[in-house]
Amino acid sequence: MITEKAQYKARVLVFWEKHGLEATLDAFPHKRSTLFAWKQQWIAGGKKIEALNEKKKTPRVKRKRTWPETIISEIRWLRNKDNHPNLGPEKIHPLLKEFCVEKNFRCPEIRTIGRIIADDPKKMRVFPQKVTHFGKIKKINRKTILRKPKQFKAAYPGHCVAFDTIEIFIRGLRRYVITATDLYTRMSFSWATTSHASLAAKDFFILCQRVLPMPMEYVLTDNGSEFKKDFDVALRNAHLTHYHTYPKTPKMNAHVERFNRTIQEDFVNFHYELLKSDIDEFNRQLMDWLIFYNTKRVHHAFQNKMSPVQFMISYLEKSVSAKIALESRIGCGYTFI
Repeated sequence: MITEKAQYKARVLVFWEKHGLEATLDAFPHKRSTLFAWKQQWIAGGKKIEALNEKKKTPRVKRKRTWPETIISEIRWLRNKDNHPNLGPEKIHPLLKEFCVEKNFRCPEIRTIGRIIADDPKKMRVFPQKVTHFGKIKKINRKTILRKPKQFKAAYPGHCVAFDTIEIFIRGLRRYVITATDLYTRMSFSWATTSHASLAAKDFFILCQRVLPMPMEYVLTDNGSEFKKDFDVALRNAHLTHYHTYPKTPKMNAHVERFNRTIQEDFVNFHYELLKSDIDEFNRQLMDWLIFYNTKRVHHAFQNKMSPVQFMISYLEKSVSAKIALESRIGCGYTFI
């Protein structure tokens, strides 16, 4: 991913190659050593703009916390399963303070307690043991998942498509509406189902590949069970990167959450009976509403002047015109005499 600062550095270096060093020093507020450092970094990366991205400035050797082992052992004891399993730093602090006063130690603050817990290889965390019907302890395998980067921002159609599920209760029955939204164009798709399994989410993903007019690159979901197993396998087979949001953080998937509210207020709330009795007819009428939403209904993200399809068409027109402008100022192809 190319950052704005990397693009700025590239413009400065191109200006240097074209107009010389002295003109560059006059035009941009940077020192001579800075420009040479950028150029060295650029050449080492094969003159690719990605090579100019900022690198992590974390020091290689960090200071280590030197709290007494007695305090660390007390925190570990407090978070033990026989006492108060996985107790948080805010809850540990008053208990630890009593212990420190009794032993004449300086008590760490709440944030420091959190860092001490994070420093531990196992995070001082215990997990409940599950026993099978054979009487054996079932091993819990915790998998690491890829979170959405903080600086990530969709830059073109299909760059990232967000998925989510709406769960609806109708007179004791459960119905699910799976939704998908392209973060850049806001083009959306949805489908109602009676299943909450990952197989239903996989089928919906295959439908999205056929319906959405742009290829996907990244997929963003929450940590729901429907977006695991079969759904995850489908993403791997399509060679797509699967981003997850943090638990209890819907704002990380805000675009599709906003679409969920729109589809509930504008369509689902007026078709409850169909959703309960005839889900196929519900989906047929949902397709008509989605055509209106994507092609006619203007979007607030585009100042209520364009629909998602109109915005995508304008984006494509700009891309084509920019490509023509690079080849020739009059719109013709390359010519030879």
